[in-house]
Amino acid sequence: MSKAAPSARDLMGVSVVQAATYQARIPAFLAVDFFSGAGGTTRGLLDAGGYVIAGIDKDVGCERTFVDNNNNTTLDRRPPYFLCRDIFPASNTHPEGQQEKLEKELHLLIAKYRSLAPGVPILFAICAPCQPFTTLARKDLSEKRIERRQKDKNLLSEALKFVQRFEPDIVLSENVAGISDPKFGGIWTAFCEGLRENGYAVGTDVVCASNFGVPQYRKRSILVAAKRSKVKGDAARTGELAIPLSSTSSLSTSVRQAISHLPRIEAGEFHPNVPNHRARSLSDTNLKRIASARPGESNNYLSSTPYGDLSLPCHRRVNKKLKTACFTDVYTRMSADRPSPTITTKCHSISNGRFGHYDTTQNRGISLREAAALQSFRDDYIFYPEDRVCTVARMIGNAVPPLLSKSFAEFGLTLLDRRSFRSGRSADRA
Repeated sequence: MSKAAPSARDLMGVSVVQAATYQARIPAFLAVDFFSGAGGTTRGLLDAGGYVIAGIDKDVGCERTFVDNNNNTTLDRRPPYFLCRDIFPASNTHPEGQQEKLEKELHLLIAKYRSLAPGVPILFAICAPCQPFTTLARKDLSEKRIERRQKDKNLLSEALKFVQRFEPDIVLSENVAGISDPKFGGIWTAFCEGLRENGYAVGTDVVCASNFGVPQYRKRSILVAAKRSKVKGDAARTGELAIPLSSTSSLSTSVRQAISHLPRIEAGEFHPNVPNHRARSLSDTNLKRIASARPGESNNYLSSTPYGDLSLPCHRRVNKKLKTACFTDVYTRMSADRPSPTITTKCHSISNGRFGHYDTTQNRGISLREAAALQSFRDDYIFYPEDRVCTVARMIGNAVPPLLSKSFAEFGLTLLDRRSFRSGRSADRA
């Protein structure tokens, strides 16, 4: 069991005096963050005024980052619980499943916090891992990873069972832009239909994070659902919601605006006073490549650098075969005055995309701290363990940008007719 997992006493041990004290600090909503990872969604929910009851993720390596960075500021002012659980039910083929245990834990937790904040909406964030819906070539995956990805395609349908059980007032979900493609078996469509069948008005669309103040071009599928019995306007009748494609209060931010305040470091260095400000080391050849790159340009420069032809033989072969330039973003620098490209789990590597620093006097890829800033994490959000570059890069690349989470949590709240909560009926369902 995770060290932060709650005991039965933790879940229900609230005195009358404590409950009365908590009423003075009521959050805008209560939330549970499924597939929480390192806490990007949770950070956004907290910033939107919510109280996050728990984050759920089977990767115990995310626990310290999640708990240490995400303290609630209302009710009991404690960090969310981190429930390290496998969301699948236990079976002969999957004995490690913990769905029944998780359901019991959530029953106790949700009952506790509904009693502390009666009549407050509850929100479920369900941002399942996107890897099953990405285009990484099958040949690049081991048989074990292929099998795991196939299973993970069912994560949304398993999460839907928790929606059916606890009937949250709002459901948010985020995933890769292409998840609705029929080649993925209708997973997204089935999730939407499952919500509709359970009494939710549903909206979904593809948005770009840069339109919500995130300094990054990151296209994602967004789903927002709200109980039809609680929504206002035509959505109660039609069951359809319109997803905003931008936030009028959030102007697009450039790479320069997001990271220029961070101190200079060299490739392979880390800054002693700025957490996660660490850049990956580079070979002599790659140092020459990035030293020859200009911000925002393609890697066509590689064939005629001051150091000679530094293009990759494998790229030359592919370009010749296809009679077109391929892989033009690798070994290149970001544009300073535009949002960054999509931050991925390989964002620390210049050989995996346009991840070179825009400053031509800094010959390196972006640091982990800079990648986090481009995901809209604040500089005091520390990822652990700090010395594990690839582990931290994976956490950052997999995260939902906090500003995106915040925007859609706030949007979800605008859908609700708050008169339907005045009786405190929402506190009676768990």
